[in-house]
Amino acid sequence: MRIGMVAPLEIRVPPVAYGGIEAVVSILTEELIRRGHEVTLFASGDSITGAKLVPGVSEFFRKSERSSSVLSLLNMVSCLEKADDFEIIHNHICDEGLATAGLVKTPMLTTFHGALKGDSLIAFNHYKGWHNTISKSAKLLLPLKEHFAGVIYNAINCSEYPFNDGDRGEYLLFFSRFSPEKGAHLAIQAARILNIPVVLAGNLHPVETEYFKTQILPYVDDKMVKYEGEVDNSRKKELMANAKCLLAPITWPEPFGLFMIEAMVCGTPVIAFNQGAAPEIVQHGETGYVVDSFNEMVDSVKKIDRIDPWKCRQRVLRNFDVSTLADNYLKAYGRILSESCATEAELFVAR
Repeated sequence: MRIGMVAPLEIRVPPVAYGGIEAVVSILTEELIRRGHEVTLFASGDSITGAKLVPGVSEFFRKSERSSSVLSLLNMVSCLEKADDFEIIHNHICDEGLATAGLVKTPMLTTFHGALKGDSLIAFNHYKGWHNTISKSAKLLLPLKEHFAGVIYNAINCSEYPFNDGDRGEYLLFFSRFSPEKGAHLAIQAARILNIPVVLAGNLHPVETEYFKTQILPYVDDKMVKYEGEVDNSRKKELMANAKCLLAPITWPEPFGLFMIEAMVCGTPVIAFNQGAAPEIVQHGETGYVVDSFNEMVDSVKKIDRIDPWKCRQRVLRNFDVSTLADNYLKAYGRILSESCATEAELFVAR
């Protein structure tokens, strides 16, 4: 199959550190190539891939002042100009694909990696192609629309993550973006109540600087609260494999949460608030705990030793590995192509 894969340009494929969408695009692209499919990747020019790379920009531009909307549109247009070379276009940048899919005959699948709001809903109503979500909870946030290709969970390449079923460090781990809805301040509060150190790792967007300065930084003392910032993949895996547990005190409908399965595949249990896809990822009492309150989170840490590390890893191997990701997208591609051909045949007969 010939596939045009359109990725965001703000972050390299695969990401150096932070970058959930780009990480998923990377492992999907490489697995499709391994299975013999022909993939053209529209991404930043410094991306590392076995696909044919069409650079939208020479280097990824996160934290720069370049215009994401303009560059993303040009990236999508670059793909559309080559649409006849592909059997299907897989769009991961949302709005630009939603607005332009009707300009070409090649079928498009748009994966919604986040929620739609504001004028993006207008683009969604205008959209002529297919779409999928990355969790059941994310689907519930979308208006009903035809051409839904199903729920396809995100995944990781499990073989690249270490498994630890032995001794662990005496620390809790917070690994996510530093923003109020991700709940780093709640992880700090829990650590202080439990008298267990917490390691904070993740990225900081400039718009969240005030939150970070007032609710996170004052508590960083390198003893009870240790701040590591945006770490690379090697350090991320080390932190996850040795943590007592991962805290995910999310207060918003998280569409998926790769960091949860990254921890679990290392054998590290997850304690998450009952928001978004958390209960679809974490099996309560088996691979961690899904809780409804801060007090429940604190109490769950006290019984975290009841969780079997091997069950955590098995959960991810069975449901969130790259092989399953590729299987599910190939099924979606096949369905889209089959129904698109049937529609064209009906139109031909009608003429």
